[in-house]
Amino acid sequence: MNEPYSPATPRPISSTSPGTMKMFMGFLAVFIVAQTIGTVLFCLYLHMKMDKMEEVLSLNEDYIFLRKVQKCQTAEGQKSTLLDCEKILKGFQDLQCKDKGASKEQPKFEMQRGHEHHEHPHLMHKNETSVTAEKRQPIAAHLAGQSNRTVSVLEWKKTMYGPMSNLISYQEGKLKVKEAGLYYIYAQVSFCTKAANSAPFTLYIYLYLPMEEDRLLLKGLDTHSTSTSLCDLQSVRVGGVFKLREDDMVFVNVTDSRRVNYNHGSTYFGIFKL
Repeated sequence: MNEPYSPATPRPISSTSPGTMKMFMGFLAVFIVAQTIGTVLFCLYLHMKMDKMEEVLSLNEDYIFLRKVQKCQTAEGQKSTLLDCEKILKGFQDLQCKDKGASKEQPKFEMQRGHEHHEHPHLMHKNETSVTAEKRQPIAAHLAGQSNRTVSVLEWKKTMYGPMSNLISYQEGKLKVKEAGLYYIYAQVSFCTKAANSAPFTLYIYLYLPMEEDRLLLKGLDTHSTSTSLCDLQSVRVGGVFKLREDDMVFVNVTDSRRVNYNHGSTYFGIFKL
């Protein structure tokens, strides 16, 4: 008996199992999370690296700037046409001013090359106003008598070894102080005297007051000599402490300036601040 013919039944198409799909999705999720974390960490590392590079560049710029300042403080650097030393030093002085305002202390800057210290005159000038009292030069002046015609105020001249502070000036026989305080004022005048001169020789130190009568500070006198020589040399010396104001002026006067002896060391006038 013949059986009817029927075509073969097609095989079912194989499909991915749910377990495999779940594993694939889990692996993909882990990969994405790891990639995200790695990206974040790399960004943080890059940011830190950039900050460090900026700091290094900033230090490098500061170093280059200080090297320029150092070079401008040398004679070779000042002659160089590649450096604008005036602009560089002005910028450095501005930095010093800012630092002084922040710390309320006098900025101090020293550069050493080997065993030598170089300081620019502009920086020295800026520091002059803040020099401590211990390092400041004494305020004093010592002058020698200067022969001249008959005058009402004795005239003086500077000596090689006598001090002359820039805070004391000399004007037409008068010493002018530029800083108030206690001053020791002194003077000695040597003179010739004869028996024929019966009047004593008198030495005066006055405080000059332009708007009123001059004020007598010191007075010294010597009687006449009984010697018959042409010139019997004598001297009068006075000195004392006085409180002077800024711009006060003092001067020396005698009864007869024609008799004054101007030999070295005989006649002098001086002042110094205590």
